[in-house]
Amino acid sequence: MNAFQDYFKNGSIPWTKTNLLGLEYLSAAEITLILDQAAEFKRLGALGITKHPLLNGVVVGNLFFEPSTRTRTSFGLAAKRLSADTVDFSPSGSSLSKGESFLDTARNIEAMGVSLMVVRHKTPGAPEFLSQRIQAGVLNAGDGTHEHPTQGLLDLMTMRERCGSLAGKTVALVGDIRHSRVARSNIWGLTKLGAKVIVCGPATLIPPRIEELGVEVSYNFDEILPRVDCINLLRIQFERQRGAFFPSIHEYAHLFGMNSERLGRAKEDVVILAPGPINRGVEITPDVADGDHSVILDQVSNGLTIRMACLYLLHCRQVDQASRSPCII
Repeated sequence: MNAFQDYFKNGSIPWTKTNLLGLEYLSAAEITLILDQAAEFKRLGALGITKHPLLNGVVVGNLFFEPSTRTRTSFGLAAKRLSADTVDFSPSGSSLSKGESFLDTARNIEAMGVSLMVVRHKTPGAPEFLSQRIQAGVLNAGDGTHEHPTQGLLDLMTMRERCGSLAGKTVALVGDIRHSRVARSNIWGLTKLGAKVIVCGPATLIPPRIEELGVEVSYNFDEILPRVDCINLLRIQFERQRGAFFPSIHEYAHLFGMNSERLGRAKEDVVILAPGPINRGVEITPDVADGDHSVILDQVSNGLTIRMACLYLLHCRQVDQASRSPCII
């Protein structure tokens, strides 16, 4: 019996969420439950068991109102691995161009039999808005600068695989903290699991009062470098910026880019992460991105099993509500 079955058998960590809107709203136990279930799917995949009938007959709607490659593809494949059917939506060529509202679009897609809805939107709070107005379970795939919970979870899973327990570990989030939904999900998840978090970047890219989230703030990457166990290099999000936040790309790379010289001054077993897409030569040089300390491709692989776990848990909650009996793998 795996850890996930033990949770349900013992009733020690019940999953009660009908939506997954952000790591801010999850307990450490719930985050750990998702990580453990993702690890179980990964273990089964290594044995060649990649297809599961767990969501057979379930329809998952993928509503992406912003461009996406990794997240959208990962959610689509995760649903298929669980034997679900999928309905894919993008705003290009849709009825939105005819004046249909965001809510009406979602309700029409839900009426096609969709019971789980994956939503990415440029407006913070859009998935929560939707969750209060439709019956389908809503999974936030990134909402503006608010949160990106499954990216945060796959980062946690990747760090946990390399470092073991995250309690007591020091993790640096370096780069565009101000505009990063990934940073916020990482902060909530890491602090709840007992890690120390340092946010680092130009002063113009560090939000005011972020210390209130329980993090340390630094404006000097070289100063914190020897202290950290993991470094998550956040992309400069030019598409969300409204103004110049630093003099030049060259200066940013010089002060905050991860290169071989900095790697040589970091801990010997430091782990380098970066949520895609990466800007080679800006946040990270190619030799580091492709080197032994980098777990960037592991993050992508873990994203699939994390999203499988999230879809499965939300489906289990729906089954529990309908039948009042636990749903276990």
